[in-house]
Amino acid sequence: MKRLIQKGLMFGNLFHVESPALVERYNRALKHLTGRESALADFHVDISGYSPEIGEELDDHLYLNHGGVNRQFILLSTEQKRCPLLNAKFSTSRDILRDFITDNESQLFALTARDAVAGELVNSVFEVSSPRRLFDIRRITVEADTTTGTLKHAEHLAGLVDRFKDEEDGWFDDVLIAEMIELAGKSGDLTRNPIRLKATEFEQRNFWTAHFGGLYLFQDMDHPAMIAAEQKDELGKLPIKYVFDLDDRNQIAKFLQYNDLVEPIVKARGVDAAAIIQQKMDFVVIDAAASAGLDLSNLDRADMRRLARTNADVLPREYEGLSELLSWARTGGRWPRISSDHPAYFYTLRAASHDNRDLVNMLLAELTPLDFRQCFICHKELFYQRYRGWPDAKKAYVADFLAREYQVDKAGARAALFGHEDDMSGEPDPQPVDDLIRRVGPWGAIRRT
Repeated sequence: MKRLIQKGLMFGNLFHVESPALVERYNRALKHLTGRESALADFHVDISGYSPEIGEELDDHLYLNHGGVNRQFILLSTEQKRCPLLNAKFSTSRDILRDFITDNESQLFALTARDAVAGELVNSVFEVSSPRRLFDIRRITVEADTTTGTLKHAEHLAGLVDRFKDEEDGWFDDVLIAEMIELAGKSGDLTRNPIRLKATEFEQRNFWTAHFGGLYLFQDMDHPAMIAAEQKDELGKLPIKYVFDLDDRNQIAKFLQYNDLVEPIVKARGVDAAAIIQQKMDFVVIDAAASAGLDLSNLDRADMRRLARTNADVLPREYEGLSELLSWARTGGRWPRISSDHPAYFYTLRAASHDNRDLVNMLLAELTPLDFRQCFICHKELFYQRYRGWPDAKKAYVADFLAREYQVDKAGARAALFGHEDDMSGEPDPQPVDDLIRRVGPWGAIRRT
């Protein structure tokens, strides 16, 4: 994994905690939440305050996420909203944290100027010992405060101020006034700088979870279903009519179609469908060539065609189906009949424009194991898992490709592939999207020798 880290494809865009003041605040918050502290003088944290270095130090990479249900967090700066979420157990967690920080940015900026903000994403359940418990998760509440209890003191002070105003003898209550003065020293002047967090409750109806081998739960649908990455029979009886696993290709295809969750790439507006299909075919060729132990360095377009010809006998059916679709897209020939039974079927789809687009693209990444780019963009945990099992030649090619063709313009690549969406990594684009597309095309150029 060192190759990915060096190229910024793993543990990238984390917030660097290096000043003694921030380190001290982090340790105070860490002890407040977990009773533990770190001896490190500097480290990096994600949007939730999780640090891979501290995880190694404590030999516990779930030190802020015990049980994988109610994720705790430590905010040292509102800049953490731009960071990724590592070791995610629910697909909604990063969006909730980012929206919470964004909606309360001015208040959190003021609070983190003096102290760390520590808190928790509180589900309606505290453990998921069985898949049935996932159906009880409907709303996430964000509970947060500084380690010195600034918000708690502010809320208490606000109540005392109301008493002072409403009670007839409030002006003569020396005990009440003394308590107000003491709390004001801890929370500040509420009349000039009111501190109150908003937008602390979020719905969680459709989501992915890493629990039980990976589950996609679509409850808020006309035709709800749960889709398991592993065998559905091991989940037991569940309070939902339809439960599928990844072997149920026909049923998943119908589920996606009935709920209008996907669209064919060749019918998507404003995209170069032929270029997308050609790139997916290249990924199939790379996998076959890497398995054959061939050299994958410094490939140009002619090299890709040669690899496809010389490995034609071992190319999987995905290549055949995509090739037929590419022929139709370029020449308008006979429309290929690619049913959901065909291995290429899910490679021909992308999520339609709706609120669950990221979740559907995440599911499609599971169903298209040879498309390493979609997996990296939409399902990083699965990408890292698959990466570990690849031949070294494929690891080198994929890392180089993603660093060269995706990292330079993340938002532009995602917009071209999946439609316009926010940058999930939060990183600024180093150059204008239009200029980059004109130079290398929206899917990236094959580097020439």
